[in-house]
Amino acid sequence: MSRIAGSRADYLLPVGHPLLRAEKIAAIVGLAGLVLSVIGLVADREQFFQSWLIAYLFWLGPTLGSMGILMLQHITGGRWGVALRRTLEAGMKTLPLMALFFLPIVVGMHFLFEWTHADVVAHDPVLQAKAFYLNEKFFLVRAVLYFAIWFVVAAALSRWSLEQDDEPSPRIDRRLHFWSRGGLILYALTMTFASVDWAMSLEPHWYSHIYGVIVIGGQILTALMFAIVVAVRLAKMPKVGEFMSAERFHDFGKLLLAFLMLWAYFALSQFLIIWSANLPEETPWYLTRREGGWQVLAVALVLLHFVAPFAILLSRHVKRTPAVLGTVVLALLFMRFVDLYWLVAPSFQGPKLSPHWLDVTTMVAIGGIWVAAFVRLLKPHPVLPLNDRYYQLAELEEGGA
Repeated sequence: MSRIAGSRADYLLPVGHPLLRAEKIAAIVGLAGLVLSVIGLVADREQFFQSWLIAYLFWLGPTLGSMGILMLQHITGGRWGVALRRTLEAGMKTLPLMALFFLPIVVGMHFLFEWTHADVVAHDPVLQAKAFYLNEKFFLVRAVLYFAIWFVVAAALSRWSLEQDDEPSPRIDRRLHFWSRGGLILYALTMTFASVDWAMSLEPHWYSHIYGVIVIGGQILTALMFAIVVAVRLAKMPKVGEFMSAERFHDFGKLLLAFLMLWAYFALSQFLIIWSANLPEETPWYLTRREGGWQVLAVALVLLHFVAPFAILLSRHVKRTPAVLGTVVLALLFMRFVDLYWLVAPSFQGPKLSPHWLDVTTMVAIGGIWVAAFVRLLKPHPVLPLNDRYYQLAELEEGGA
């Protein structure tokens, strides 16, 4: 028998595992944050909806980003994806929860989007020209379409993956491969339009052809970071740790470094294109974000979201040491929120940074409940896909060693 072989029970979260404790704590903290956010809703409805949207867009990242990375792994293969498969699937399966959390955005549309006000549109030629797309009915139809597509893609990927656990078959591998090809295209298209609807249209006079790519890149990065944090915890399980070796974390670190550079490339490309064109319709977006305190966040993003992590992740030791890599990733996760806050919040606050306590409570509310749901979806199944061909290949190699 191979060194990493074992019973199914060896790959289920054991009683007392840190993730199981985190489920309970996250649920309590999330509910407490929700109660405080509801109090904030009563006190300041406009601020509540603004803060809720920012928090929602952040936590949508690990949900849809997980689906994106999962499909990428089904297409490209590799053992790195096997190690993250169940984590990504659990993150992806929180979609119904995120659909529920989208309802406050629907209710608060008039507090978020100026194009929902007929009197404003009537005196604005730009909004009138965009009215065929930016109107409430079409906005809701598109949102329903986005979620419907995401549900179908996620359900198929999850169903076939679990079927593989019961009865491995090359037919299932082919299904996952070809479904992921189309699903990845659908994810890119729908999230591009969703980013325009839910974020870029907050400032409807401004536009960027690369904005959707920046949002998608951020989602993938956030999902990968979250998956690595979970992997550090899962690696403490004896049998799982045999597969999630230093070599596997080295793969995670290299992938993280690649996506980090990709995110920086997207962000820099948008800045250079807009700044060099110097068009009055585009440059005000950046002008707002370089004063009133926003410039501090911009500098922090350059230094702490790219320069420092880039230099740190070049180290082989960092990438091969789970505890160190996990610490770097946790810091980067915070910077992911800073990045999203810098992208969205100035649309509400204008040229002066004005954080509000609801920014914290809404993040805690959605995040706590999301994490609790994630762990609940992860724990019924083995944390590794034991019948995946890449896992079986590793098992054979270890057995022959």
